[in-house]
Amino acid sequence: MGLDYFGSAYCGWQRQLGQPSIQQHLETAISTVAAIPISVAAAGRTDTGVHASLQVVHFDVPHNLAREESAWVRGGNQFLPSDVAVRWAKRVSPEFHARFAATSRRYVYLLAVQPQRLGLMQGRVGWTHWPQDVERIREALKSVVGAHDFTSFRAAECQAKSPLKTIYQASVSERNGVVRFDFHANAFLHHMIRNIVGACVYIGNARQPTDWISTLIAAKDRTLAAPTFSPDGLYLAGIEYDAKYGLPESFVDPVT
Repeated sequence: MGLDYFGSAYCGWQRQLGQPSIQQHLETAISTVAAIPISVAAAGRTDTGVHASLQVVHFDVPHNLAREESAWVRGGNQFLPSDVAVRWAKRVSPEFHARFAATSRRYVYLLAVQPQRLGLMQGRVGWTHWPQDVERIREALKSVVGAHDFTSFRAAECQAKSPLKTIYQASVSERNGVVRFDFHANAFLHHMIRNIVGACVYIGNARQPTDWISTLIAAKDRTLAAPTFSPDGLYLAGIEYDAKYGLPESFVDPVT
């Protein structure tokens, strides 16, 4: 299944005792449609307050519960809250796994730059009152592209086996007072993007030099970097898989 959701009301993707999660709501909805308990696995475990314009999940059902793909979409959406939606459903071969079959992931971060706090866009974009020089940020982001040890941008509770990740693209642009970051990598560490964005905000405001990210990568020390930035503007926007699975989309831009 492909999903999109507005994550502000949730503790994140993963089930947590006593807290609302995307996984909990989706499993409840799909289990209702199937009339049996269904467990769902996702391509990425988005954090508290993080959104998705494209999340991919998979689940297994017995052959006798086979339904039309459109029936899973309609049925799932009937029982989901209004801020979570099924975009599509696709029958795939048994070896498919939403997380382990993914070849890369894409995230978008939207950052509003303005003196006053947000009103209308609260929760949908991050915010800083510090003026930002996009050219300084663009120069700094060159340092993250490639294979690196991202220990300096890794959350203490990160469960990844290795801090080594490969970023294929890291770009920045600005339109109407909103700075947009695009990241494409084989995988990401816990809080990795929010920590990189936090460093970029310091660089964009000239509190740190443009080579600071390069220095932090070399240091491999999280305590030297900027604080973790807000989850509000972060969107899981794309998951790529081998073409043999025939999934209908691999990227959905959260800005339309």
